Amino acid sequence: MPVQSQPASRTALRADFFLTLRLALPLIVAEVGWMSMGIVDTIMVGRLPDSAVAIGATGLGQSLYHSIAIFGGGLLLGLDTFVSHAYGREDLNDARLSLVNGLFLAFALTPILMLAVSFWPPLMRRFGIGTELVGPMRPFLRALNWGTLPLLAYFALRRYLQAVNVVVPIMFALISANIVNAVGDWALIYGHLGLPAMGITGSGWSTCFARIYMAGMLAVTLLWGESKRSLPKWVGAVRVDLRRVAGLLKLGAPAATQILLEIGAFSAATALVAKLGPVPLSGHEIALNCAAFTFMVPLGISSAAAVRVGQQLGRKDPLGARRAGWSAILLGAGFMTCAGLVFVSIPTLIARLFSPDAMVIRTGARLLLVAAAFQLFDGLQTVATGALRGSGDTKTPMLANFVAYWLIGLPVGYVLCFKLGWGAVGVWIGLCGGLMIIGSALLLAWHKRSLPS
Repeated sequence: MPVQSQPASRTALRADFFLTLRLALPLIVAEVGWMSMGIVDTIMVGRLPDSAVAIGATGLGQSLYHSIAIFGGGLLLGLDTFVSHAYGREDLNDARLSLVNGLFLAFALTPILMLAVSFWPPLMRRFGIGTELVGPMRPFLRALNWGTLPLLAYFALRRYLQAVNVVVPIMFALISANIVNAVGDWALIYGHLGLPAMGITGSGWSTCFARIYMAGMLAVTLLWGESKRSLPKWVGAVRVDLRRVAGLLKLGAPAATQILLEIGAFSAATALVAKLGPVPLSGHEIALNCAAFTFMVPLGISSAAAVRVGQQLGRKDPLGARRAGWSAILLGAGFMTCAGLVFVSIPTLIARLFSPDAMVIRTGARLLLVAAAFQLFDGLQTVATGALRGSGDTKTPMLANFVAYWLIGLPVGYVLCFKLGWGAVGVWIGLCGGLMIIGSALLLAWHKRSLPS
């Protein structure tokens, strides 16, 4: 029997690879499409007269905005667990109830998050960031802020759709939204189609319009898809259930805090590098955009891991859930190893895509080499976080991020940057060490995780 069980186990794992990849591929394309907006924005504003200031102000504004807005989106991550478990046990009405209350939560959070974002410019001035960066960042951030409600609505709709295995429309929405954003950048940054030239503020408005479009596309997908199901109408699901809202927050709050700690760490790193001036900040933004771009692939796999682990647990199959988690982790690790090799091979060529400034290119290329060192660990921690979330564990990733980034990575980066004079490279070495710790810790946590049957 043991001789026969090993081939059977390998066959099951291969099948899981296929199932995970089939679900993950559209989500990966969607995540890459999400990140492409920021990269296109950076490239487009990088062609403005003062390239370093334009890239620096845009990048700082994006980092600060996302540290708040993505925290709000993280509060909706409990939908991954609730909806995938309900779908696994074939209780779609319960899944619908979770979506309705997730959308209610999105509407309730919007004014709070928008108010929080409005405090960033004065806080950056008090932190010591110069007016050359904060001045143009202020109207850019204001434009981004008006896209908060559609962004949260998009998050809620996406979590529901992917948990019920509707993923291709998510991919299409992100790809087409990139076209909307690129045309908007061209028209609003430089003043085409009879519109005024708004500089980097135009990039903020273009992103806002693209997010309205994305939310609208997923809403249409939901209405069309649900009309095809031979199930009772939504009458019983369209109600605010405070217990469900509380349940979403109970799962979502640690997940949101984990995201805040992670994004906040990179935002803090951005603020630290901004104190060095526009050129180091521009190089930092180039490396950060590239690292965030590769991160989108394991992030898509992470979403697939959360869904597949949750669905298998909904079917009372803990062994299948464990295979689903490991297949996703191996896929993420394989891709990020390849990404690290690319960063090592052509860092200068990559940096040159963003700016013609020789000093900016040199700084960006140097930081890409540090980014190459943490790619594997970034992939491990991202996918393991999704697998753990599918099993209902959102606290372990939160604690790992707090300790590794805020107690170790950022303090070490600060010392290397300002005390030892290593500059932006010192900040990135600190972040690299933090990611290595998180990746190792969460891989061990998934290995030790006891799954309910």
